[in-house]
Amino acid sequence: MFSHAPIEKNSVLMVVLTLLVISIGGLIEIVPLYYLDTTIEKVRGMRPYSPLELAGRNIYIREGCYNCHSQMVRPFRDEIERYGHYSLAAESMYDHPFQWGSKRTGPDLARVGGKYSDRWHVAHMVNPRSVVPESIMPGYPFLLDTPAKIDDLSAHLAANVGVGVPYTEEMVSLAVSDAFGQANPDSDENDGIDERYPKAVIRDFDGSPGAPSEMDALIAYLQIMGQMVDFSAYKAEENFR
Repeated sequence: MFSHAPIEKNSVLMVVLTLLVISIGGLIEIVPLYYLDTTIEKVRGMRPYSPLELAGRNIYIREGCYNCHSQMVRPFRDEIERYGHYSLAAESMYDHPFQWGSKRTGPDLARVGGKYSDRWHVAHMVNPRSVVPESIMPGYPFLLDTPAKIDDLSAHLAANVGVGVPYTEEMVSLAVSDAFGQANPDSDENDGIDERYPKAVIRDFDGSPGAPSEMDALIAYLQIMGQMVDFSAYKAEENFR
């Protein structure tokens, strides 16, 4: 039987062996990352955010929405029954930073897309208690009157390309016109948006045609949450099991 007494009595030997064990464990975890293309399983439907959705996400982060709303449905029955299919790692693969969160003052928003109408979202942002009487969320009426910052979206998309988001040169060059066109369905500038960004919601979100407001951008982001992934394959697999 191996006696560990010599190791316990020799502090230098203990430190050396401890560092050796930590180094081996670290190498086992780190080395594979250098030759794996990705550790995230690819799923059907995932795409980068459209320019207007990305602008809305910036507003979402700026206003601290993530402090009260997580975007991660955990794989527990009560959460799945309330919010829908549990979140997949691939759903956050283009998020920089991701919005998983660790606190829920309000409900999780990972599956909020398509759950409410645009008018509901506008009313909720202007006066939350008009649609949810028990809400403690502050109002954001200024979003209706504040133009969305879209003139620098090409640079923003290019920056995302630098961290691995697969925007094409066409997407980058058309970022500003795509952002305008997504919020103006009757505009000529929305041609090709649905091809570049499948499932993108193209409509006047805030009810005021013209240059997109911050309300337009934020609702465009909210309406795409949880709508990209085709979960039919996962449901079929789960039923098979």
